[in-house]
Amino acid sequence: MFYYIIALVVIALDQITKMLIVKKMELWESIEVIENFFYITSHRNRGAAWGILQGQMWFFYVITVIVIIGIIYYIQKAAKGKMLLGISLGLMLGGAIGNFIDRVVRKEVVDFVNTYIFGYDFPIFNIADSALVIGVGMLMIQMLLEERALKKEKSHGENGTHHS
Repeated sequence: MFYYIIALVVIALDQITKMLIVKKMELWESIEVIENFFYITSHRNRGAAWGILQGQMWFFYVITVIVIIGIIYYIQKAAKGKMLLGISLGLMLGGAIGNFIDRVVRKEVVDFVNTYIFGYDFPIFNIADSALVIGVGMLMIQMLLEERALKKEKSHGENGTHHS
């Protein structure tokens, strides 16, 4: 249940921030937060990351529903007793649903986090995108930890030091 609460918190934060951007800012209006680094910029995206696949809404609907079903399946089957895995899946679930709501309701995704990293104008993103990226990163860490544990277990078995 805890992992679904994480997803709900992500969805709520994502939708509240997007609503504020839509209601309080004009499209392309930008507020400087930290000069040459962080701006809040009202932006819309009808595609995926970096604006790819513009206008392919049915594709996004189908893929997102499949992803959401897959994440829920893994939360139910694989996350029990694995906190890092569960949190990563909760973040990804919240992020996927947050952007899915935008695509269904607005026919576009509201983005607003605008950063310049080492002079590079990074593509504008939102809370849902952040949750997805953090969740995927945490999932990769979980996979590396499991692989390491498996190798350690295998080497103990080969050396005859493993006790059942």
